[in-house]
Amino acid sequence: MLVNEYINEGTPYSKYLQGIDAKRTHAGYFAIDKKGRKVQDESSNVSDYDLILRDKERLLSLDEPVRFIFSHSALREGWDNPNIFQICTLKHGGESPIAKRQEIGRGLRLCVNQDGARESDYELNKLTVIASDGYKDFVAGLQKGVAEDLYNRPVKADIEYFRGKKFIAGGQEFIISDYQARQIHNYLLKNDYIDLDDNITQKYHEDREKKCLAPLPAGINEGVHDVIQAIFDVNIMIEDGRRARIDGNPLNKNFAREEFQRLWSLINHKYVYSVEFDSGELIAKSIASINKELSVNEIIITITTGNQGNLTEFETAKISTEQINLSGLSTVKYDLVGNIARGTNLTRRTAAKILSGIEREKFAMFTRNPEEFIKKIINLINEQRAAIIIEQVIYNRTEKEYDAGIFTDQKFLDSTRAIKARKNIQDYALLDSKVEQDMRENLDASEKVSVYAKLPIKFYIPTPMGNYSPDWAIVFNDGERREIYFIAETKGSLESLQLRPIEFAKIECAKKLFAK
Repeated sequence: MLVNEYINEGTPYSKYLQGIDAKRTHAGYFAIDKKGRKVQDESSNVSDYDLILRDKERLLSLDEPVRFIFSHSALREGWDNPNIFQICTLKHGGESPIAKRQEIGRGLRLCVNQDGARESDYELNKLTVIASDGYKDFVAGLQKGVAEDLYNRPVKADIEYFRGKKFIAGGQEFIISDYQARQIHNYLLKNDYIDLDDNITQKYHEDREKKCLAPLPAGINEGVHDVIQAIFDVNIMIEDGRRARIDGNPLNKNFAREEFQRLWSLINHKYVYSVEFDSGELIAKSIASINKELSVNEIIITITTGNQGNLTEFETAKISTEQINLSGLSTVKYDLVGNIARGTNLTRRTAAKILSGIEREKFAMFTRNPEEFIKKIINLINEQRAAIIIEQVIYNRTEKEYDAGIFTDQKFLDSTRAIKARKNIQDYALLDSKVEQDMRENLDASEKVSVYAKLPIKFYIPTPMGNYSPDWAIVFNDGERREIYFIAETKGSLESLQLRPIEFAKIECAKKLFAK
């Protein structure tokens, strides 16, 4: 049966599904005719009607085999069953956006478990719409509307977001302390699960979906991932499921070639690092960097005035802007030293020494825009910290190695990213940009390239600034004497100064490792 190709063998739910007769797992019926009269036919009976519209508690129970409903005209607004995961629309796309919202609204509620408690897990609450024509523009508008409607929802995984948050796990309530909030933020940053602006990265979503998230710090309950999932990320809200996918990407004969195996044996080891540095050097360099680089914009408000003609029309008459100096006006209190210490993983004493050493006019910029001042100070200190760490980091090899399975653990590939690659160790290379596509083309065409690998994100080098995943492993042949091995990074520019300092520091740490 086709379903066996998609079912996840061995899980309790898959065993449950396999125990249900296919004839019993659906209830199909036509509830009313065009005149609004109830209709009964071979695909419809009273028990189905009562089960779906009147006995939803039984419908949600695992004792009830029905898992799929086919209906006509009955399930309009007002039918509230939270456990809907697929909707198939059979009508053409001419109906109004409101009607479409009502259709998919049936499946946009948080699902419930056997005890009736709402489940907030992102992977569980995924609605698939098998859509008719006309949905493309509607989805684009819906995406925009969702972003606008949820603008007040947290979008940053910063320390303030986690501090004091409550969550339930295993029937027990947990409250995230100030120290745990800093631990969680540091965990996300180190594993590249957030960027420098505290936005959740695609790597976090991918690792969570593959169930390979990095271990949490000791003492942090796994339920904190539900707290992280509550952070709004509009980029993952809606995706096009009709994109063609490729079934698997096994290793090919290039992987077995002796020249690649020699390279792989050199780079597939896992490492740990240690680093020590002088805090006095960091303080001095941070002060010099802040005095030279810091610039903070004053807060600007925009005032729009006009006339309200009716409930839906607003005629703009004038737009003006005004700079606001918060000095003496704001009543918000900031723990300036504490915020900077947490954002840089330094002690309060070190943070205070840096702040007390900067020029008076630079420190006065705090009153212009406190939030921007704190954020930029943290970034400048972290850049100096990264530069010092490059010089001091020491790597030691462990007994663990990367398994070749890191290349093949994805069952289905997005065909828009999977590009045929002649000299790659797999038939397809997963490419994320035009720059990477150009690189693949040049590698395949070059007479001096013997074989290469597009490295997966799971192949990484640990650094004090977070994990670093290089893009390529390449074997060159100089024609006569020897093979030359490269670990390569693909960027839009070869000018390293155009890279973000933190990213540049990661690459420099990787260079030290491979040089060793």
